[in-house]
Amino acid sequence: MSGTPLIGISTYLEPVARWRVWEMPAALLPAGYPRLVQRAGGLAAMLPPDAPSRAAATVARLDGLVVSGGPDVDPALYGAGREPRTDPPARERDAWETALIEAALSCGVPLLGICRGMQLLNVTVGGTLVQHMEGHVKSPGVFGQHTVTPVAGTLYAGLVPETVSVPTYHHQAVDRVGTGLVASAHAEDGTVEAVEVAERGGGWVLGVQWHPEMGEDLRVMRGLVEAAAG
Repeated sequence: MSGTPLIGISTYLEPVARWRVWEMPAALLPAGYPRLVQRAGGLAAMLPPDAPSRAAATVARLDGLVVSGGPDVDPALYGAGREPRTDPPARERDAWETALIEAALSCGVPLLGICRGMQLLNVTVGGTLVQHMEGHVKSPGVFGQHTVTPVAGTLYAGLVPETVSVPTYHHQAVDRVGTGLVASAHAEDGTVEAVEVAERGGGWVLGVQWHPEMGEDLRVMRGLVEAAAG
């Protein structure tokens, strides 16, 4: 590959969005995601939900993939019933992003999952989720902060070797880690805050539970962009 790496970012698909004089269905993405890719040296391309059969062809045109945050993963995907505080399923987005993840893993395209994206990565390879936990959402629509500590010797620790405070907003978390993944960072309460492929030769694959697009630390995204440039 030559030139600036092209990084695809999955998007929301909302039945109603409002801007200026318009109110209509929209594929959308908080601006922090493409800005973070751009600041880290990549070109950002939005990937709205599409037919899962088109995911492999889409990923083949990318140098890197970001699966963004959003609504809860459908618990049916990991064999669980829906608990009362779990979001209604976003089945079209689940299907599309699962196919994107599978394609990236299959062809070795560098992959970063953010919040929901980390959770869906874990579910895609056979892991499960805790459907509700206390303490990581302070109030609706308001990001919190807490510290994350890397696991020595991991990809994540190579990017961010020290304990750092991160922007966070989630009420679900990894329960059983999926096949081929390992936990590579934890919160103070033991919550799994990052996962990655267990084999260092398994490609550049990382999921983080927090929202780097809401902060100033470029190291995680820069790691993805540099891997994509390789």
